[in-house]
Amino acid sequence: MRDTRESRLLLVLLIAIAFALITVDIRGGQESPVDGARQAAAAVFGPVENGVAAAVDPVGNAIGAVRDSGERHTRIAALEKENAELKARLGSDDRNRSRLNELDTLLKTAGAGQYGIKGAQVIAIGAAQGFSWTVTIDVGSRDGIRRDMTVLNGAGLVGRVTTVGPSTSTVLLANDPDFTVGTRMEKSDELGFATGQGDSPLRVQLLNGKAEVKPGDRLVTFGSRADKPFVPGVPVGEIIRVDPAGGGLTRNVYVRPYVGFTKLDIVGVVVQAPRSDPRDAVLPQKPEPAPTVTVTVTPKPTGSGQPEQAQNQNENQNQAQDQGDATP
Repeated sequence: MRDTRESRLLLVLLIAIAFALITVDIRGGQESPVDGARQAAAAVFGPVENGVAAAVDPVGNAIGAVRDSGERHTRIAALEKENAELKARLGSDDRNRSRLNELDTLLKTAGAGQYGIKGAQVIAIGAAQGFSWTVTIDVGSRDGIRRDMTVLNGAGLVGRVTTVGPSTSTVLLANDPDFTVGTRMEKSDELGFATGQGDSPLRVQLLNGKAEVKPGDRLVTFGSRADKPFVPGVPVGEIIRVDPAGGGLTRNVYVRPYVGFTKLDIVGVVVQAPRSDPRDAVLPQKPEPAPTVTVTVTPKPTGSGQPEQAQNQNENQNQAQDQGDATP
């Protein structure tokens, strides 16, 4: 092709089209409109690339031949299989042990609060109904689950049921920004409303702007009318930060939840509320403070029982006598 004006325009046009396709491909990600063309090209040229690589890479072929040779390969494969089975068995045992511990803690928590629960397992996470923080559990209407039931685990409040299917349910987690629950302070009984903030601590708005609170104070659910969506007494979390009192009608505190929302597995849906408010009975026991070690120093008594000044005078007299005896 001769270097003409038309050929230069064609080259510029082809370059522009190429850049446009690259841009569309990058922005499209996994749903790129050119993904089909890429897969077709891979199907056509993939075998050719493998054949060329096999022809020009004799070292790779030699390594493959040694790796696949006879009895040695059989023995290595058997050992690798046995090792993989052993690791899988050990991993399964560890997981089962962990889940049994979770279930045991859940049953103890439910027993302390006298909650009637239906055990469930988290089988999926995601925004099933447009919520940011939800999980799917493997129980539904066939198991007696209804909308607006409290969900907890051995550590405390997990969330509430929002959608119920025949065999699965969706749970809105307590750290979702659309989640709000009434809370009550341990001992002081100060009331407030906790709201989720995603990865950040829960924000609790106390109704009393002059409430005396401090980091380390703990909160439980206050409970709802007819116990839906929340039963009372479920542990919520521990205060880690307190906003300065500004003279307003309310006051904000920030709470670290007891539940780890990114590692949920075994949970319980409260299908029967307690007959009476368990108050603070479900909160975990606070650790015992470490004993204070006291060291007592006893002065060492003098051997002669004489005052220290008299002893010094005797020592000076002895030194003077020794010096006089040594003088010729």
